[in-house]
Amino acid sequence: MDPGFLSVEELRTEVAAGRIDTVLLALADMQGRLQGKRLSARYFLEEVVAHGSEGCNYLLAVDVDMNTVEGYAMSSWSRGYGDFMMKPDLSTLRRVPWQEGTAMLMADLVWADGEDVVASPRQILRRQIARLEERGLAAFVGTELEFVVYDTSYEDAWNQAYRDLTPANQYNVDYSLLGTARVEPLLRRIRREMDGAGMYVESAKGECNLGQHEIAFRYDEALKTCDNHSIYKNGAKEIAAQEGKSITFMAKPNQREGNSCHIHISLRSVDNSPIMAGDGPYGLSKLGEHFIAGQLSCLRELTLFYAPNINSYKRYVPGSFAPTAIKWGVDNRTCSLRLVGHGHGLRIENRVPGGDVNPYLAVAALIAAGLHGIDNELPLEEAFGGNAYTSEAETVPHTLRDALALFEGSKLARETFGDEVVAHYANNARVELTAFDAAVTDWELFRSFERM
Repeated sequence: MDPGFLSVEELRTEVAAGRIDTVLLALADMQGRLQGKRLSARYFLEEVVAHGSEGCNYLLAVDVDMNTVEGYAMSSWSRGYGDFMMKPDLSTLRRVPWQEGTAMLMADLVWADGEDVVASPRQILRRQIARLEERGLAAFVGTELEFVVYDTSYEDAWNQAYRDLTPANQYNVDYSLLGTARVEPLLRRIRREMDGAGMYVESAKGECNLGQHEIAFRYDEALKTCDNHSIYKNGAKEIAAQEGKSITFMAKPNQREGNSCHIHISLRSVDNSPIMAGDGPYGLSKLGEHFIAGQLSCLRELTLFYAPNINSYKRYVPGSFAPTAIKWGVDNRTCSLRLVGHGHGLRIENRVPGGDVNPYLAVAALIAAGLHGIDNELPLEEAFGGNAYTSEAETVPHTLRDALALFEGSKLARETFGDEVVAHYANNARVELTAFDAAVTDWELFRSFERM
């Protein structure tokens, strides 16, 4: 077992010795955030391991502010807002070094009859992994999640209406060892404590925006990577708060460079062979070519799963290192899809998602698109060389409203994820659009208060 992870018997030992007294049972909501319960360790061992725990099904049917909203088939006032079951995934049980005496694990969501809650992000990804397994394939994934650090607490940031926050760096510290040293106490603590929670930390580096950084983790099986991603994101915020700082993963926190979440994905066979690599052009196998062709073919209609929020679309600015053109290239950062590595390490990097992405939904979309290419043997266009920002290629959708229309009209999405999932996440997008359309923004006030 990886360091940081616990078996149930190891947890029993830790509880008996008084070293662990709390177990967090977590689910991933529609935004990829962790929701759940803090359980006494004794109760977890005596009851929840065998029987699970209940949670209100509105957790997959509210907006970002946890307001109840209309339009969801699975959960509503008319259905009584009942429970679903949080079924512990014991393989994810781990220590939480940044919380004293605490362990945690992820839950799968099922109804009282044992049927999956199909709109649960973790279950959506599990179904796509199962489709790979039917073909003797497995997906390995790495996520590169950027964030901006402020020397302002979350409470003070809220009270200041998120204005005049103090970034942890006053200049671009991309790859700068001097600049990142200013933030190293926080970054080091995050790295060490994520390692203590069973994650394989590779590195940390500065990025372009003021106070922007990235901590990279080693790739792993798709579900494990998405669990780690969500736990890391939640934990990094908790650690920052403990240090009197704040971290934001929002896609575009200001007019400078946004926070990306580049997702790397490769396929292997059940015997662990790197089947995307071959003797074809660019070092690809035929299967690898079809896999990338599927990504290109489906990118626009599945963008809702890569860019789920109003703010997501503000990243897509030419020359910003966030992609606009639906092109692929060999080690070309101007394209939406970038081929990197070789042999076992040959993989495609999807540069469309931002730091606000739900990793379970994004990786499910990557697998679905890739299988579409493989099953239909889609031919791969020539790799793009040069500046894709100035190409005449199709572009990613410009707004959440555009992405919603493409997703709802996607035959592939309905065939792959099912009508219930499409309707559920389309409703989520409509809820966000309705809230945004009704809001009076600072931009409107500054532009209109006096001068109009």
